[in-house]
Amino acid sequence: MEKKDRISFYDQIARNKRKSLFLVVIIILVIVALAYVIGQLYGDPFLFLIAGTIIAIIYVLIGYYGSSSLALAGVKAIEADRRKYAEYYNLVEGLTIASGLPMPKLYIMENTQINAFASGRNPSKSVICVTTGALEKLNRQELEGVLSHELSHIANYDMRFMTLVAVLIGMIAIISEMFLRSLWFSNGRRDNNKSGAIFLIIGIVLAILAPILVRLVQLSISRKREYAADASAVKFTRSPTGLIGALKKIKNENLNPNESKKISKTLAPLFISNPFKNSDITSTHPSLSKRIEILERM
Repeated sequence: MEKKDRISFYDQIARNKRKSLFLVVIIILVIVALAYVIGQLYGDPFLFLIAGTIIAIIYVLIGYYGSSSLALAGVKAIEADRRKYAEYYNLVEGLTIASGLPMPKLYIMENTQINAFASGRNPSKSVICVTTGALEKLNRQELEGVLSHELSHIANYDMRFMTLVAVLIGMIAIISEMFLRSLWFSNGRRDNNKSGAIFLIIGIVLAILAPILVRLVQLSISRKREYAADASAVKFTRSPTGLIGALKKIKNENLNPNESKKISKTLAPLFISNPFKNSDITSTHPSLSKRIEILERM
């Protein structure tokens, strides 16, 4: 069997960041296309753009500044006791020294699944939460791999990046909705000429399909950020072994539907592994097999 080339974690990090930025450009181009079509029909698309931007920013910023509190409350997490979870604290402290990051607040959530998540708008306001299942089923090296992955999300400002993406996607959803609703009040006035009818059809199709398209792009961005966090975790620990072992255990774990129900689907993108079963295209995470394969080549 042909041996695959080794992968540099530096190259992997840079590659996935470039891909994430490219996907953001696609979202921006969709906004431009919507604005252009609306401009052809209404003469001035700025009302739609301004209204969509303001509403999207207000909506997302509420979640952005309260993200950590909302996430922790959503899974009923409690702050980890330093004496009871000494190894948990020691591992994170060692990783923060290696990475140069400030110490995040550490939390525990009752769940038999192996999982963890990080949240916070910046490193100084960050939190890490692990499941009791992760603490019970992972050895020290595997737990370190999981924690380094979560610290990587903090170091890469993924919360801030995904908030920007959410604002852009919110703009598209709101502009599309405003445009479609405005058609009810047009009384067919924009169908009087051929070019107007063509732009009207394009506008309707774009307004319907754009939110679906950019949602798929958003999921793809989320998957790229997971790859980047895996690579950054290797950078912090200088070894992929621990994270590989943890992901293999997660892959072989039989998900308990009752435990999955304890987690809101809106929080699924935060976790190191999707707590729910999804197809690749609609999942917030890349397949565990693919992640393990890439890590084994580092």
